[in-house]
Amino acid sequence: CTLDSEVALRVGGDFFFDPQPGDSPVKLVLIAGGVGINPLFSILLHIADLHGYQEGKGNGYKMGTVKLYYSAKKTSELLFKKNILSLMNAFPGKITCRFHVTQQSSQICKELQPHVTGK
Repeated sequence: CTLDSEVALRVGGDFFFDPQPGDSPVKLVLIAGGVGINPLFSILLHIADLHGYQEGKGNGYKMGTVKLYYSAKKTSELLFKKNILSLMNAFPGKITCRFHVTQQSSQICKELQPHVTGK
């Protein structure tokens, strides 16, 4: 987003992302904390499927970029972190994630270090 960009924000309720073939591409920002990642991880997997379909067929819905911001107390509490890293590697520049930890006391593993902020 840039200054004065219009954004839609949704808190609570049903979570889904179901674009149709004629829809304009959108840039998504997904924000999760703790176990709140569950519905957003499902959306992320659907987006990966859309990207894969787009690359294979060249038609259908054209996916924009996705940025996931995911916070937990410690990296050990970041659910699906290996799956998320795999998606980032499979779709570089299309799917990105920043993990944030608030109470980490042990060292963060090398695989996660470039993607983690916080203590």
